[in-house]
Amino acid sequence: MNLTQEINKRRTFAIIAHPDAGKTTLTEKLLLFGGAIQTAGAVKSNKIDTATKSDWMEIEKQRGISVATSVMGFEYQNMKINLLDTPGHQDFAEDTYRTLTAVDSVIMVIDCVKGVEIQTEKLMEVCRMRNTPVICFINKLDREGRDPYDLLDEVEEKLNISVRPLTWPIGMGKSFKGVYNLYDQQLNLFTPSQRQLSDDRQTFKNLDDSKLDDLIGGNNADQLREDVELIEGVYPEFDVNEYLEGKVAPVFFGSAVNNFGVNEMLDTFIRIAPKPKSRNTEEREVLPEEKNFSGFVFKIHANMDPNHRNRIAFMRICSGTFERNKPYNHVLGSKPLRFSNVTQFMAQDKEIIDQAYPGDIVGLYDTGNLKIGDSLTDGEDLKFVGIPSFSPEIFREVINKDAMKTKQLEKGLKQLMEEGVAQLFTFDIGSRKVVGTVGQLQFEVIQFRLKNEYNATVDFRPMNLYKACWISSKDKAQLEEFARSKSRHIAKDRDGKLVFMAESKAWLQMVQDNYPEIDFHFTSEG
Repeated sequence: MNLTQEINKRRTFAIIAHPDAGKTTLTEKLLLFGGAIQTAGAVKSNKIDTATKSDWMEIEKQRGISVATSVMGFEYQNMKINLLDTPGHQDFAEDTYRTLTAVDSVIMVIDCVKGVEIQTEKLMEVCRMRNTPVICFINKLDREGRDPYDLLDEVEEKLNISVRPLTWPIGMGKSFKGVYNLYDQQLNLFTPSQRQLSDDRQTFKNLDDSKLDDLIGGNNADQLREDVELIEGVYPEFDVNEYLEGKVAPVFFGSAVNNFGVNEMLDTFIRIAPKPKSRNTEEREVLPEEKNFSGFVFKIHANMDPNHRNRIAFMRICSGTFERNKPYNHVLGSKPLRFSNVTQFMAQDKEIIDQAYPGDIVGLYDTGNLKIGDSLTDGEDLKFVGIPSFSPEIFREVINKDAMKTKQLEKGLKQLMEEGVAQLFTFDIGSRKVVGTVGQLQFEVIQFRLKNEYNATVDFRPMNLYKACWISSKDKAQLEEFARSKSRHIAKDRDGKLVFMAESKAWLQMVQDNYPEIDFHFTSEG
């Protein structure tokens, strides 16, 4: 199979949602329909053997939430699907935002009871920045939820995107009978089952067929006919190109926990979702069909296999063919890199591969050479753009509770910070270590992982800090003098860059006014 054929058969997307909308459940059911797993786990269960496939970290199993993006691949109808299940909790939004740079489209899950929630709105803003195509899955139809028309209006209003329903629910909650597929003119009757895949689909080219009344009852049939007539009259015909341009979101209804409505969406997704798209670099636009390989690192994870203490960099292939054991240019590094262990994932399960193509997400076993945002190429220096970096908002001092485990703590902090979920600052005076994050929950995760993965026990002491500011100056002497005069407030990040730790907004402004020759940056890229 040539490169163009490999590109055309790939679909790479992320699932995003507000917490508890059913995102991880939907992920699992897509894997179930794709044959990647044989039985569905119970999402709310804390038992390890029934935990969902994508929530594989120990803390995820205990807390029942996703705290890191999971990468999964599976085959479906001769297509290669690359699926990324993202954290829903806002404290881990940074991981989700970076993941969105590595996909070509998105499926957004909305709870039919709660409607559009605040985190959904924030995620949608990121999608709109890149005109990412979005499919909307309105979930939990087996519960008594909001009116479908009201939900559609809310999606349009709050998410600032036009919608076009491609399936339509018949009833809701206890009266839920199924969905009608407007795109394929098929009726799928609802059979509640969390573990079995039902495929009771019947085609109705003409809804006036009396058989419809026999299947769902006269009142439901009449209501469906009325709804379909209204939808076809109010909403324009679905235009795939408008979806691909991010202007309209096709909407599907279903119940992920019952495996219902998922198949219709997956079948439509592989027909309309974009194949791997071009990516922008500082130098030029990179097309997937280009012969020469290029890719970028968007995520790093330590200890995916706690038995081997490995560090894996997740890379999106952007162009050409990536080959195992071939040396590649590390654009920001000092020497070429080659990788003998190149993996593709099914959550934490992985297999060694020899080649990968545009759209694929691969894991590279790495000893610390790669950072988030780094590029690998076939020789050309390319720096991919759009990978976000965030300034921490909450700061806590690290208190080591076991001096005998100092080495383990140093190693654990170093590796966890490289994942990009938090940043470490070490003060010049006193060598105090401070962790900065964008969310409170991240401290719990770091504390848990330090204990369970590195056998290091810590507490986090609150600090009265407003902002971490990376500092630079064209005048080296001035920079040195500033660092000396403000030594109590100067720290270094994990790369040794100077950081001014400001205690308040007003004080930071005063310092900036008093030292105009010093440049203050709110991200390390500056």
